[in-house]
Amino acid sequence: MATAITTAMMMPKSEPNIQESHRSFYLRYYVVFPGFMFHSIHIIYLSVSPSSHWRGDVMAQYKCSVCGYIYDEESGEPSTKTAPDTLFDELPHDWRCPVCAAGKEAFSVLSSEGESGPALPMIWRCTVCNYRYSEEDGEPATKTPPGTRFAELPDMWRCPVCGAARAAFVMVRKDAIAHEKSEKTVSDVIIEGLVASGIDLVFGLPGTSSLGLVDAIRKNGKVRYIVVRHEEAAAMAASAYNKLTGRIAACLTIAGPGATNLATGLYDAKEDGASVVSLNGQVEMQYTGEYGMQEIDQDAFFRPITVYNNTISDRKMTLLLLSRAIRYATLRHGVAQLSIPNDIQKQPLDPSICKTEIVIVEPAITPDAASLQKARDAIDGAEHPVVLAGFGAYHDADAVLAFAEAIDAPILTTYRAKGILPEDHPRVISVLGSVGSPQARILAERADLIVAFGVGFSKFTNVPLDTRIIQVDTNPVKLGVGNMTIPLWGTCSETISLLTQMVEKKTRPGLAEEIAAMKIAWLDQLDSEADSKAVPIRPPYLMKILSEKLPAAAVICLDVGENQWWFGRNFLMKQQRFTMSGYLGTMGFGFPAAIAAKLAYPEKQVICITGDGGFSQAMADFVTAVKYDLPMVVIIMNNRQLGMIQVEQLMENYPNYGTDLHNPDFAAYADACGGAGIRVEQPGDLAGAVGKALSMNLPVIVDVICDARRIV
Repeated sequence: MATAITTAMMMPKSEPNIQESHRSFYLRYYVVFPGFMFHSIHIIYLSVSPSSHWRGDVMAQYKCSVCGYIYDEESGEPSTKTAPDTLFDELPHDWRCPVCAAGKEAFSVLSSEGESGPALPMIWRCTVCNYRYSEEDGEPATKTPPGTRFAELPDMWRCPVCGAARAAFVMVRKDAIAHEKSEKTVSDVIIEGLVASGIDLVFGLPGTSSLGLVDAIRKNGKVRYIVVRHEEAAAMAASAYNKLTGRIAACLTIAGPGATNLATGLYDAKEDGASVVSLNGQVEMQYTGEYGMQEIDQDAFFRPITVYNNTISDRKMTLLLLSRAIRYATLRHGVAQLSIPNDIQKQPLDPSICKTEIVIVEPAITPDAASLQKARDAIDGAEHPVVLAGFGAYHDADAVLAFAEAIDAPILTTYRAKGILPEDHPRVISVLGSVGSPQARILAERADLIVAFGVGFSKFTNVPLDTRIIQVDTNPVKLGVGNMTIPLWGTCSETISLLTQMVEKKTRPGLAEEIAAMKIAWLDQLDSEADSKAVPIRPPYLMKILSEKLPAAAVICLDVGENQWWFGRNFLMKQQRFTMSGYLGTMGFGFPAAIAAKLAYPEKQVICITGDGGFSQAMADFVTAVKYDLPMVVIIMNNRQLGMIQVEQLMENYPNYGTDLHNPDFAAYADACGGAGIRVEQPGDLAGAVGKALSMNLPVIVDVICDARRIV
């Protein structure tokens, strides 16, 4: 005879899909026959949730307070592959409403009468004119009393501003636009995270999908927010800031066009290994897709540019994703991008529940002992070694000099490392490559060993690859150029120091005198090119005057074009710092870089050397320098040409075509913006104009009318 047994058991922790925040019990009915046992079909679940809402043997329904969708536990949800009889508590934490994509927190349980607790009053936005209808306030203009639900409005009701029909309205959660001011939001936590990581400078342009972040910057008070006129300038400035200082700046824009406008500046950072954090707004979660206004797939768009790329779709992931972004940007020397949907930005967030600290440890990499021994043997056996310093060693100038002195070798530099040591130093020759001196080329080709520190080996440096090379780099992917390379994977500072201690100290008779004679010959050639009487002004003469006038501690920001060629060849660096767009080589970089430089070094003279073509691409932001009181001097080589393209057409036997420029009066433009402008046409006026500009405490443009010809 069968016996019925009823037991009550606690749900085991191994039961799948059960949230730990709910204590679940179940009653099992067993029917026992002699020799075996089986479960009955009927099982009653009892659940104690944090809200202490008890359900008996009836499965519940949950209503989305955003769109009204009802999730039925008994039926499940085929569109999200949720099986029937799946409790709402068992849904994954990142489960979303299949209609409007609202999170689980937007749902409330329906009572047995089919009503949930007091529903949040909604706000409905007119997509034509942006008018908002508040269910809480009603609308006096249409005699709609407070508390009237949008669904209760008559069919003929119209927007009181533009007359649009009800169908033109979309629902907006009231707490998404009127969150508690005293409560921290996702945006607040993001900005606090930036500050905690040492990021206190943000370049950007505010807009609809970034307002939460912008307001968080305002409230925080520890971040300087520089509003530019074009997002490209924001990304270029952030890239330049890291190249100059080693510190990270962020850029902040809206979704869609704001994000796409960042691309060129962020690609500059990618190509030159600059660390940048890019924060971008995104449309609300429920509006993502091909019909969202200003919405693109930003993850896909930024993927080829970034070392880290993600979207914060769950507020609880905010600090985790921000921490990853900053770590990747710092340690992989590239761009990290986070998109933050507009509704997520404004959600309340207690950072203490995230339990994530932003910790960054930069490793010091040293080569293995065998590789160091091999390099030491090569250095000790070389008769004509040459040291080639690249941008990767820019912050290790003293170590480079100490190594060169230990083995008694001349120092050449790549273009990006120009000025790593003063160019009048007796051991420094010049830049090696297309803008370098013949003397540098002679030494490189004569060398039986080139010791290269942080060198990228671009085609413009033109290193003779049939020479044996010791190459030091932190990026193992870059190691191994040419067939004769001894690769050393390590940070320059540590590796140079180790090599200096290991190598045999040498003195090479006659080398110092040979270098001195080479330097004199090169300087004599530059002097002969600097015609002080030619009209229009010759670029070599402009570079000579700038070499004489610019302070030794100045920061120089260089644009791309003919100005770049003349600077690399004819300007003599003292102890100045300079930056440029290296591998991407984008025009328009110089002036945004100057803005970044002045913010980084407010006590120093900042000079932008640019062409009329390059400045024209960035000139809208001259008013940004005026607005934020950033004194600087902009030297425009105004040759009314895309000068470098004109030369390249000539070299490739093309007729000159499409390079003529019709320019405004740049000096008058500076005056109109609130700065100062000086126009120079005569070589005799040049030195005085540069001196005057350097003495003025505001943004100044010196418009120098130059000869467009490279060779006269």
